[in-house]
Amino acid sequence: MRLKSYNAPTMAEAMRMVREELGENAIIVSTQRSSDGQGVRITAALEDPSDDDDINRALTGRDTTPFGERVREALEYHGTPARLVEKMVQAAMAVEVGSPTMACATALEDHFDFAPLPERKSPRPFMLVGPPGSGKTITTAKLAARARLAGRPVGVITADTIRAGAVEQLAAFTGILEVDLRQVRGAEGLGLVVNDMMSKYDLVFIDSPGLNPFSQHDMDFLKNLINAADVEPILVLAAGGDASEAADIGEAFGESGATRLLATRLDMTRRLGAILAAADAGQLMFSEVSLNPHVATGLCAVNPVSMARLILPPEEELQPRVEEPPREQLRPIGIRSEVKR
Repeated sequence: MRLKSYNAPTMAEAMRMVREELGENAIIVSTQRSSDGQGVRITAALEDPSDDDDINRALTGRDTTPFGERVREALEYHGTPARLVEKMVQAAMAVEVGSPTMACATALEDHFDFAPLPERKSPRPFMLVGPPGSGKTITTAKLAARARLAGRPVGVITADTIRAGAVEQLAAFTGILEVDLRQVRGAEGLGLVVNDMMSKYDLVFIDSPGLNPFSQHDMDFLKNLINAADVEPILVLAAGGDASEAADIGEAFGESGATRLLATRLDMTRRLGAILAAADAGQLMFSEVSLNPHVATGLCAVNPVSMARLILPPEEELQPRVEEPPREQLRPIGIRSEVKR
């Protein structure tokens, strides 16, 4: 709070001085006559907006800025773990110009890495791993379709011989795309098939069975698969769900060798805190997201800005609203159409 005293011959003159310097929001704290009996003395106060920040900081133990608070609200809405929220808000508070969306993008760039899968050629095949029901098989088909539509030679391997119909489902997609599909059982023979396919194709994708991240047997099976060939494991995880569970899943697959996270079912999910928690706990890079069920157009690479727009959509521009006239008034003026016969 800012305090200041004013001396003037009359009360009206003193009030004028207060308004000129402190504005209309000034508060009169005290009035008194001068000690010599000539004139008046007014003490006025003006509240500093930063006082509210000081009070908030004292009550909550945290700093605040408009952008930081908007990012905090969005992250909390998405169910992001509190520890991760605090880290990202601190990064967002460093942004003083732009918008809350750009502040969120800055926080994402500060805390996560973004590495979309290559669309042209890779020296290593990509193995899609994850829990049952996360969408690995359809994602494998989407990746193959993207490569095929881009004119790249692509091959697909399935190691999922556990789930009933898994091979047939993938074969239906690869048949339409005219993509070579090979089937292997477990780690045995995977290395030979991978070496053969990598000699023929620019990109090779491997579909793996759904595995329980909390089962040591399943995680040992996954490590054997990964070690059987020089592959890069990509965690496929459905968005939504409990953030704490997702963090445990991300950590388990990260420890097993996964390097990136590909999030699915964003078209059916409103809250993304789970995939943020999984990437954070597993130290995973974000690659793509699946935004719709269509095989040909179902994947989209993400970066800090596009991810921020998913978390905190850009604010609508503030434009003056133009009231439309009643429909009966919408008549052309001064325009006549003549039809010559």
